[in-house]
Amino acid sequence: MVISTENKVWTDEEFMALSKDGHRYEVVNGELVDMGNSGMEHGYVACILVAALTAVVQQNKLGAVCDSSTAFTLKNGNKRSPDVSFVAKERLKGLKRPPRGLFQGSPDLAVEILSPSNTIEEIHAKIVEYFENDTRLVWVIHPDEKYVLVYHSPEPDQFLRPPDRLDGEAIVPGFSMAVAELFEEWDF
Repeated sequence: MVISTENKVWTDEEFMALSKDGHRYEVVNGELVDMGNSGMEHGYVACILVAALTAVVQQNKLGAVCDSSTAFTLKNGNKRSPDVSFVAKERLKGLKRPPRGLFQGSPDLAVEILSPSNTIEEIHAKIVEYFENDTRLVWVIHPDEKYVLVYHSPEPDQFLRPPDRLDGEAIVPGFSMAVAELFEEWDF
């Protein structure tokens, strides 16, 4: 939901101050977009993926895994927050801890988990923008349909179903998980 119609140049400080109102935002072409709440299924799938990625990334000291509260300032000034992201250690050299503000640049891996409110146009625009900003891998997860699209460019090149494996390739070496793990039904 776009909540601002004026095209404004948002500083990182102004953008960070918005988080105090309990909403999650992105800035797209100068307009403030309220990302809304995504629901429990969305958050649960994100947590499963964050936990699996973090285990491999920390064990092998590959870089940093972040959740959807992390925003990235892109070359065009847009501020995007993928549902899950990974930044390789080579891009973090010289830092002793994560930046307190936004990360300047895009993640090496961006993950978008589809919500009922997402449109094809919106997701495609994000994917194009990620690759224009040097993202190397994008995963789009569709919880309702139980599939993952894998992108190495703005066009998907892999369609993964539950029997398949999601692979970190050279971007997150050593990461592999069954797609089925993202969509398992509960049996409490």
